[in-house]
Amino acid sequence: MQQREAHPVTPDGRYFVVRGRLWRCADPALSPARRKALVQDLMTARRAVRSAKKAERAGAPEALDALAAARAAVQAAKVALGERGPVWWTDGAPDENRRLARNTGYAEWFAAREADGPGAVSGAAPSRG
Repeated sequence: MQQREAHPVTPDGRYFVVRGRLWRCADPALSPARRKALVQDLMTARRAVRSAKKAERAGAPEALDALAAARAAVQAAKVALGERGPVWWTDGAPDENRRLARNTGYAEWFAAREADGPGAVSGAAPSRG
C-alpha cells in the first residue's frame, strides 16, 4: 500500500503542489525558531485580514485601511519566509511559483506522480513539515 502525503513536494524541495499548481516552499535555510516566528506573524496577519473583511462588511469606516495594513503584513511575512519575492535558491533557476506543474520543468515528474495515482508518494521528495 502506498503512503499518501498532504501536498507532494518537488524533488528539489522548492515547491509543493496543490491541485496541479506549484507553490513555493519556505526557505530551508531559515532556522526553525525564525521560521516558527514568521509563521506566527503570517497567521496573525491572516486573522487581521479576516477581521478587517468582517469590519468592512459591517460598514466600519476604518476597515479599508485595516485591510490594506493586514494584507501588507501577510505579504511581508510571505517574503520573509521566502514564499514570495526573490527566490531563495542560487543556481539561477527561474521562479515557477503558481504555475501549473504540467507547464513547467517539473512536468515529467508531475506526470509520473499522477500516473501512480493522486497523492502517491512515488517520485516525490519528503515533506518539509
